[in-house]
Amino acid sequence: MRTRVQEIAVILGAALCTALFAQVALAVPGSPVPVTGQTLAVVVTAAALGPRRGMLGQLTYLLLGAVGLPFFAKAASGWGALLGPTGGYLVGFIPAAFLVGLAARRGYDRRLWTAVALFLAGQLHVLVIGMCWLSVAKSLDLATAFQKGFVPFLPGGLLKALIAGLLTSMAWRFVRGRQT
Repeated sequence: MRTRVQEIAVILGAALCTALFAQVALAVPGSPVPVTGQTLAVVVTAAALGPRRGMLGQLTYLLLGAVGLPFFAKAASGWGALLGPTGGYLVGFIPAAFLVGLAARRGYDRRLWTAVALFLAGQLHVLVIGMCWLSVAKSLDLATAFQKGFVPFLPGGLLKALIAGLLTSMAWRFVRGRQT
């Protein structure tokens, strides 16, 4: 059984991991939203921590960034970042972490191809929420928001899903090997 301090530490660890991966950011021509490593951190930490702690890790990440820590992409922070064009992607981390954590609890992160599918679904969840928010924040019609806030992120989302799938399936293989 975990102590309260251990629970807080793993939740804070998820937030810090996401903050670190947020600093890997590449500009996307024509889009106000960069490609970042954040969603890789979201899906991996959610798979490792489960739905509740994974979601709390992302909520902690958002709150720490909102109060001024340089946790968002390119060391951005503040409530303005959450309310601006990238806010929907950030807010999308919370339900994505919950859903990925829930599916991982049921074992979908244990085999490479189910893990990749799970993590891609998590990436797509973030993209859909982000694209809808981008449409509102920048007064874009959905077709334009789709072109600027969804399509450019598909290759990166697939790559991050593959990386996360490889990491988790290898970790499970290691754990199973240690149990025999």
